[in-house]
Amino acid sequence: MGIDIGGSHITAAVLDMQQRNILKNSYTRERVDSHGSTEQIIHTWCSAIKAAYKKVDIQIGSLGIAMPGPFDYDNGISYIAGNDKYAAFYGLNVKDMLASELQIGGDQILMSNDAACFLAGEVFAGEAGVYQHLIGITLGTGLGSAVYNQGKIDDANLWCAPFLDGITEDYLSTRWFLKRYYELTGFNILNVRELAKLYDDNQTVRKIFAEFSHNLGLFLKKSQQDNAAEAIVIGGNIANASNRFIPGVVKYLHSQGITSPIHISKLNEDAALIGAAGCWATQTFKTIEKI
Repeated sequence: MGIDIGGSHITAAVLDMQQRNILKNSYTRERVDSHGSTEQIIHTWCSAIKAAYKKVDIQIGSLGIAMPGPFDYDNGISYIAGNDKYAAFYGLNVKDMLASELQIGGDQILMSNDAACFLAGEVFAGEAGVYQHLIGITLGTGLGSAVYNQGKIDDANLWCAPFLDGITEDYLSTRWFLKRYYELTGFNILNVRELAKLYDDNQTVRKIFAEFSHNLGLFLKKSQQDNAAEAIVIGGNIANASNRFIPGVVKYLHSQGITSPIHISKLNEDAALIGAAGCWATQTFKTIEKI
């Protein structure tokens, strides 16, 4: 089973490892109160896991879990703090808590960084499988980043890297879009999807996407110079509006002599699920994130 833990939801599905695709009948998604108690959260997670298995009449087996960080993935201990989610788990062994609730062994659970799982899913079942050197990023509530190099996937942990007047995530996340829109208009907007709808008729919105495109281009230029990747794979909710900013990114990178193709994920949210489950086949993760 592949499991994707988000800030407001859990998604779980059983993977056919030979066909490298999800058993769609097993797909289960439940809302999670990430500000709740550990008992409440664990119960919600386990309810979703059990429901997904029940839908395809399969006993609970091996679980691959895509989990946000900071996290000691090998030992299952959370160090998430100050991110407005899952603060109750700080310093606790989440893997043991899950194993106990599900009545399985801890050795049946593999936990990995969510951005690394996204890239692993793209390699395992997406277009990225033809490459040996890749950069993968997820653009959403936060910034996820991972690097694939000849069978090994590392969490690049670039969200907190110095960038412009702050850190990378300050400029490459949903909150940047919302903050920038408010700065220029004095109005709040719900999310990037709603912003993208205004693109054709609103010059300010076009300006915001152009700025984001430039910021992303600067970031990818540095990433490419550091990693010499054959291609770049982009996912996350913001990628759904990629037609608003990717052409500008490509133009900028080409002006800097960088011609590596950019692939927008077609697996979308399924990539992390597939990558999390697929880690049982590949065992390619270096899973201790810097804390």
